[in-house]
Amino acid sequence: QVQLVESGGGLVQAGGSLRPSCVSSGRTFSTFSNYKMGWFRQAPGKEREFVARIYWSEGGTNYADSVKGRFTISRDNAKNTVYLQMNSLKPEDTAVYYCARGPISGAYGIWGQGTQVTVSS
Repeated sequence: QVQLVESGGGLVQAGGSLRPSCVSSGRTFSTFSNYKMGWFRQAPGKEREFVARIYWSEGGTNYADSVKGRFTISRDNAKNTVYLQMNSLKPEDTAVYYCARGPISGAYGIWGQGTQVTVSS
């Protein structure tokens, strides 16, 4: 059973940076080759929204328009870890951030517990 654990959230002032990480356990890295990893977020009173994804094998990435140019998703194969470098943070980035895993052409089926990111103005 694959498990995802996020960490690295916190409180930061507007304009600051954070780098949450998501560690996968329970399977060897070789099982990631046909999967994608994504970051999503959910603010209070709002629906969960897509933030970024990375295709584990070839490293291709996609971003929501709201974070393009400010956030960068990356992976460390040896550590089975996905990162979300968040720069130039805005108060509207405040949310619980979740990582998720899914097959390349399918839905995300495994989710982490989330990490809180709070950006003060």
